[in-house]
Amino acid sequence: MNRVIPLGILALAILAFATLMLVILPGIQIRTEAPTPGLRPYSEAELRGRAVYVSEGCVYCHSQQPRSLDQAPDGERGWGRASVASDYFYDQPHQLGTMRTGPDLQNVGARLPSEAWHMTHLYQPRALYDWSVMPAYPYLFEVKDKAAPGDVVVALPERYAPEGKVVVAKPRARDLVAYLRSLDRTFPAPPTAVRDDGYSEQGEPR
Repeated sequence: MNRVIPLGILALAILAFATLMLVILPGIQIRTEAPTPGLRPYSEAELRGRAVYVSEGCVYCHSQQPRSLDQAPDGERGWGRASVASDYFYDQPHQLGTMRTGPDLQNVGARLPSEAWHMTHLYQPRALYDWSVMPAYPYLFEVKDKAAPGDVVVALPERYAPEGKVVVAKPRARDLVAYLRSLDRTFPAPPTAVRDDGYSEQGEPR
C-alpha cells in the first residue's frame, strides 16, 4: 500500500510531462503561424469534398505530408517539397495520414490537375492502372441512358463502360474531385515556418 501513492504520483507526473511536451507546447508553437503565402481557404465545394475524403477513409491509405529528403525521397517521387505547419492552416482536422498504400496527396492537384482523370480513377482505378489496389467508388456515380445538360460524364475504356449507357458523376464525386484538385502546396514555404527537417547524415536533429 505504501508504494501505491508514490507510483500514482509518478504516473501522473509522467502523464503531465507528456501532455506538456506533446500537446501544450506544440500548440503554443504553431498558434502564431500564418497561412503559407499562396495558400487560400477552401471553397464550399472543396470543403464538401474534404468531408467526402474523410468519410471514405482516404487517410488510411494516403498521407498529406511530403517529407524532407533526409526522411524519404518524396521530392524525387514528384510529391513536392517538405510540408510545413502553415500549409495546414485551413485544415481542421488535419489529414496528415501515416500509411502510404497509395501516393502522398498533398500536391495531387498540381501533379494531376485533370478533372476527367480523377473521375475515371475514382470510378474504376484499374481503368487507368491494371495493377492498382485502390478500391473503386462506383456508388459516387450514376449510370444513365443519356447524359443530361450539366452532367459530368466519366470517360472509360470499353471494357469498363456500361454497354449503351453513360456514367456520370454524382455531387459527392464532383465535390471530392474539386477537393483533390485544390491540393497544391507547390509554392515556396517561408524560411521561418515551423517544419520537421528530419535528420542530418550524422544523425543530429536539425
